[in-house]
Amino acid sequence: MTILTSPITSGQATFLVAFVWSLLAWIASEVLNWLHIAHSGFVDCLLMKRKALLKHRLTLRTTVEFGALMCWYFLCDRTTVFGEGEKSYSRDLFVFLFVILTSVAVGSSLQAFKMPLLLNRPQTEEWKGWMQVLFLLYHYFEAREAYNAIRIFIAGYVWMTGFGNFSYYYKTGDFCIGRFAQMMWRLNFMVFFTCVVLNNSYMLYYICPMHTIFTVFVYAALAIAPQYNQNNFWCLMKIAACFLFIFVTWDLKTVFYAIWTPFTFLMGYNDPRKPTNDALHEWYFRSSLDRYIWIYGMLCAFMHPPVAALLKYIDEMPIVRRVTVRSFIISLCGVAGYFYYVHIYCLPKLEYNQVHPYTSWIPITLWIILRNMTPWLRIHHLRLYGWLGCVTLETYISQFHIWMKTVIPDGQPKSLLVFIPGYPLLNFALVSALYILISHRLFELTNTLKNAVVPHSNDSLLARNCVMMAVIGLALWAVVALIYNLVVIVE
Repeated sequence: MTILTSPITSGQATFLVAFVWSLLAWIASEVLNWLHIAHSGFVDCLLMKRKALLKHRLTLRTTVEFGALMCWYFLCDRTTVFGEGEKSYSRDLFVFLFVILTSVAVGSSLQAFKMPLLLNRPQTEEWKGWMQVLFLLYHYFEAREAYNAIRIFIAGYVWMTGFGNFSYYYKTGDFCIGRFAQMMWRLNFMVFFTCVVLNNSYMLYYICPMHTIFTVFVYAALAIAPQYNQNNFWCLMKIAACFLFIFVTWDLKTVFYAIWTPFTFLMGYNDPRKPTNDALHEWYFRSSLDRYIWIYGMLCAFMHPPVAALLKYIDEMPIVRRVTVRSFIISLCGVAGYFYYVHIYCLPKLEYNQVHPYTSWIPITLWIILRNMTPWLRIHHLRLYGWLGCVTLETYISQFHIWMKTVIPDGQPKSLLVFIPGYPLLNFALVSALYILISHRLFELTNTLKNAVVPHSNDSLLARNCVMMAVIGLALWAVVALIYNLVVIVE
């Protein structure tokens, strides 16, 4: 009886060989540590020399743990060891779970930041956290009626890409390759190995390429002629140029396809359950929905100092005037929110998608204004949601394979992972707990390996590490692919 749901590929075999090597190297390093033997370098580690194994013992342990979790992905999603269940939606249960989690967050993790800063880091992490919870519940229960809200949440994530990256580069002027490489590692390291292990396309996890390309755009906008970044006029011209660039390369569909067709091998996707002749449709559709909101995030970051000063000015007004001004602003937000809800949000799915790229900034702006209206609101945040907000990338990728199941390469997660058949709520609790635990561990492992492999301020070391990883990875893949194909031919 076979337990695999699809044949093993050469890429998966390559990963298995690399994982076994890492496991042996780590075991050897633990033995050497127990024997108190000295250390050496990376190439020697590849050759299983004792000194190097000891020096890199903790890194090897991290690599093995990461590889083991990738194997867990495969076991859960590409074998029949664990069952699968059907999705079912109950609005009552959906809302109940979010209300309960929010109540726990308010009751046990309300914390104060040191200063009432506009859009401070804990607040934006909290924002990502509660949006991610609803995003995940939407997928798990297939809550189709929440589609428009989820589109806004994804726009919120992309807005933060523009806001956060612009804020960092604008304030620090740190355009070193090391920092940029660390960001690319953060966005793509885990998804790369997930694609290899599960034989999936990069575009299955469309959030990753979307954030990656928009991060590159923000970096390019500020890294080109950085001497003009502190000049308000020229900085605004850069932001305007970004709008023009996106209009030409996205709104003009023929231009988009001309640019991205050579990259179909990377950005192409075809759902095996709904095959299409246009492999770039998914990339065009997904990226088009949020093609402008990252630029609005840049604009908000640029306007952050004067808006923060305005809020401080309102905070220092006499109480009667302060309450009047805040009430007026809240009333304006309420009116704007009402008209947005009635005339835009309530549109059917396909009609809403047509206006979303041009209107998603409205609910995001309203949320920012209301969330930062008073110093108390700016200071306080829910740490539970902030903690979940730190691992949004890992929970996004992991949901496909250790919370739900895709079963086949490039498949969408149409079923649920089942540990306890016949008890859907108990199963939900157990699978969710393990899913969150593993996602958090993957977040820590990714950062540990990033610090070991991608130095911030040593470009020569970074280049050497990139070349070595590429050469060793390609060589290992070529050898394993050759052996794999020979075995297939013999059989």
